[in-house]
Amino acid sequence: MDRPLQIVFRDIQHSDALEKLIQDRAQRLENAYSRIIGCRVVVGTSHRDPNSVVVPLALCVEVEIPGKPLVVAKAEGKRKGEASALVNKVFDLAERRLEQVSEFVKNTSRRLENAPETGVVARLFPEQDHGFVEVRGGPDLYFTRACVTRGDFNALKVGMLVEVSRAPDGPMGPQASAVLALVDA
Repeated sequence: MDRPLQIVFRDIQHSDALEKLIQDRAQRLENAYSRIIGCRVVVGTSHRDPNSVVVPLALCVEVEIPGKPLVVAKAEGKRKGEASALVNKVFDLAERRLEQVSEFVKNTSRRLENAPETGVVARLFPEQDHGFVEVRGGPDLYFTRACVTRGDFNALKVGMLVEVSRAPDGPMGPQASAVLALVDA
């Protein structure tokens, strides 16, 4: 965490044991998502029935991460003596939410890696049904006649601007999975 953990006891007596448990569970949050900016935990009393003798415990965990609103998990305990179970329940929920965010970020970055990029047709071999596209910052990408989308392989010319999607490296090295003609050179 970039900022120190904040623990606030509101309308309830401070407990060293509860604070220690919260600190331990807050450190484990970084296993679910490593880029946590800060974490704030509020321990307090919940609304209760006026006829009840037991003061219900409420716990709220707020986790700040880059580019997203706060990840919030909260719950209430109705019985005396279930503070540790309540802490575990709320932090388990916060961990699951952070894991979901982490998975979303991972999937988004995968999609960006496979995003189309522009290039220029560098070499063509029409009699062998393949060619190469030059892209910025990398080796030329091999492509075949079947990779040309919304257009004709025979209409391609050296120097033509194209949009390419990368495919995993094949027997010819780096290759394109799709080639789309954009503009004549």
